[in-house]
Amino acid sequence: MIDLGELHLMQGDGNSPRTLAAGSAPGESGVSVLAVRFQSGVHFSATLRHHLVCFQLSSELNTERCDARQTRWECRIAGRTLHHTPPAGSLAICPAGSDTIANADGGGVILIIVAVDPGQLMLAAAEDSARERKLVLRLSGYDHPLLQLARTLALESGTDYPGGPLFWNEVAHEFVDELLARHTSLSESRERGRLSKDVLMQLKDYVVAHLDGPVKIATLAKLAGRSRYNFTRVFTGSVGVSPSRYVMYLRLQRAVELVRDGRSGLAEIAARTGFADQSHLSRWVRRVYGASPKKIGN
Repeated sequence: MIDLGELHLMQGDGNSPRTLAAGSAPGESGVSVLAVRFQSGVHFSATLRHHLVCFQLSSELNTERCDARQTRWECRIAGRTLHHTPPAGSLAICPAGSDTIANADGGGVILIIVAVDPGQLMLAAAEDSARERKLVLRLSGYDHPLLQLARTLALESGTDYPGGPLFWNEVAHEFVDELLARHTSLSESRERGRLSKDVLMQLKDYVVAHLDGPVKIATLAKLAGRSRYNFTRVFTGSVGVSPSRYVMYLRLQRAVELVRDGRSGLAEIAARTGFADQSHLSRWVRRVYGASPKKIGN
């Protein structure tokens, strides 16, 4: 389980709920899942380092049904409060940094909690030219496609990842993309000290055009019109990862495209995307995607 911050789960009888699934497959998806069953009341409180998307239901995880007993909830996120009886499968979205508390009297409740690294959401937003968007706090809502993805993540985690790390990472990235598409809004004002969309696109175009060779951070800083120190700080705040890690992200993205295309060998792909050799490429593919290049190419 990624480090969420302070997270406390307790039943009405004072005991901990039963854990049905917890964790994340190998790789760097920035997504983790926790599924728990409460038998006698629910208490949930958290101060978060990561975004949380919480779904409540009471049927088994491995069914398409999401029946839920009519349970009265009291939810508070960042000072906003809601008393309600949510429908089966409903969600709540708790942005990172929010103080969150939820209580319910009923039993037989399952919570699926999906944690998303804020940096991963920022990176997805930057890639989708949606850098100015931020996650919307929601006390209640419904999103069936997102629920199905969350259920898949929980089932995979609870059964030791039968689909394999690559499948997990693809579902996790789809979850982040769906979250970005439907549960974010434009920031009220652009934050100072951030790189503009045009500058970010210029930097991306430069890196993509020079993937087969070294890409110097000093060169990127010069393109952005900033000192190297200032550029590294501002870039990381704008995209969610450091410039060097973003360059590696683009190298891997192109390398995986070429692997799946199937017309080039690993040694050639490594040379075309700036890796020292095919072993270097393979290590990074395993680290980020949790699977070998051969597995990705199948």
